[in-house]
Amino acid sequence: MGKLQSKLRHSTYNKYSMPDGIVEERGPARAFLDYSPAHADAAVTAVAALSSDMCVSGGKDKTVVAYNWKTGNVVRRFQGHEREITKVACIPRSSQFFSASRDKMVMMWDLRSSSWPKQQLSGHAMVVTGLAVSPDSARLCTGSRDNTLLMWDVGTGQCVERVSVSRNLVTHLCWVPQEPYVLQTSEDKTIRLWDTRGLKVAHMFPAKQHIQTYCELWDLRQTRNKICEYKGHFQTVASCVFLPRAWALMPVIATSSHDCKVKIWNQDTGACLFTLALDGSGPLTSLAVGDPVSLLCASFNRGIHLLELDYSQELELREVAVF
Repeated sequence: MGKLQSKLRHSTYNKYSMPDGIVEERGPARAFLDYSPAHADAAVTAVAALSSDMCVSGGKDKTVVAYNWKTGNVVRRFQGHEREITKVACIPRSSQFFSASRDKMVMMWDLRSSSWPKQQLSGHAMVVTGLAVSPDSARLCTGSRDNTLLMWDVGTGQCVERVSVSRNLVTHLCWVPQEPYVLQTSEDKTIRLWDTRGLKVAHMFPAKQHIQTYCELWDLRQTRNKICEYKGHFQTVASCVFLPRAWALMPVIATSSHDCKVKIWNQDTGACLFTLALDGSGPLTSLAVGDPVSLLCASFNRGIHLLELDYSQELELREVAVF
């Protein structure tokens, strides 16, 4: 199945000042390509980039889908989970990836193999809510609402470490690049930095006012002081990614939220540079960098949105396809 047709949708942007100084952008709706849907159910809960033209995603339809977002084609569907997919994570420079689900299972898949899981990792007592692959791709860290973190040997599929912390309902995991540390957010409003050499807490950030839902780390040396805060979303922020420096004149990050908006921020100052409102999309659940100028944004009502960054004049983000 390829692209169906180009339709005019309500992908809007605006520019106005708000009382707290945040600048947003809004303008007329623009046309974008309406590709064949990746999932049978429009609710997509997780997306990750497998390569510069391929993504994997999971949703309420209990299916993991490999999709070529440059051609608009489903490459393969992977089935095995019994409940909604919660997270997906790819092994760098590989055709392999993981999915987590409300069925308490983690499954490993290979795009070049069969459509059945290569491994099934069972060890959590509740929904799995965190996946993080080590920089050398040898280990996988998983977290759950059962208050536990598990460390797995990717080659054997065996659990090699387990730790449990009271009230530590995991919401997200991030393996720090080139370091033996995993960053973890929790419903207890704290952020923990785990040393994977024994799976012990190396540092705890001060508790915040609200539940922490997502984490990314760009400077491990700054663990004791807050560097910057990004304020502007009106509902839960579900995802945050650092954007490549290929074209941007400054370091920037992107966030997606349940308020149906994707925002681009100056990483150093916290200034909001651009806001894209994806009207009718419902909560935006996941965000991934596709290539230096492309973002993949999963939504609850309209599948996956392909967004394009334009640095030709002023920084702009626009929707170019949905699938």
